[in-house]
Amino acid sequence: MKTKNKLIYGLILGGLLSFSADFSFAQTGKAGIKGGLNVSNLYIDNVTDQNARYGFHLGLFGQPIATDAFALQVELLYSTKGNKAQYGSPFDQEIKYNLNYLDLPVLAVIKLGEAAEIHLGGYASYLLGADISYSGSLANGVTKIDKDNLSSVDYGLVGGFALNFGATQVGVRYNYGLAKISNSASANAILGNSKNSNAQLYIAFNLVK
Repeated sequence: MKTKNKLIYGLILGGLLSFSADFSFAQTGKAGIKGGLNVSNLYIDNVTDQNARYGFHLGLFGQPIATDAFALQVELLYSTKGNKAQYGSPFDQEIKYNLNYLDLPVLAVIKLGEAAEIHLGGYASYLLGADISYSGSLANGVTKIDKDNLSSVDYGLVGGFALNFGATQVGVRYNYGLAKISNSASANAILGNSKNSNAQLYIAFNLVK
């Protein structure tokens, strides 16, 4: 197994152990559930707002370390990514590249008083599955993508801003992928050097009193 893959798997395992500790013992920070909207895309050189795929993310978060000004936050999320292509006249056709990941963001939380927070850090992801869906006048259906054609792991940078309303938090976040998605000559012919990008709007509920 490549050293990079071992590191990613180690981070994901560490995240799982962190959640176990968060929910088994008293802690100083928050822990709970979160979810929301994903607006994802694939990019090569520059990220654009064209061909975005709308999806969702859902999972858990915990803060094993927390003070009045700072916290370390770890999350474990099911997250949909990918993009879509829209073709018009003479044929109306939509093609979606659907990628499903298990994401592990690790974030530094900078608290701006009790009302607002800045989130900065990185993420590691494991690819759970992928397919291409078709809808339109030419074809309708779904074709599963062999995972061997795609990289099993993804990683990148994370930045976001959140507002707190008691035990509820509403926030926005951007995930900038640094890893090439394709892992074979056939996938590279279609995707090239594409990487993931993903904007998120979420709501989170703190379950720790």
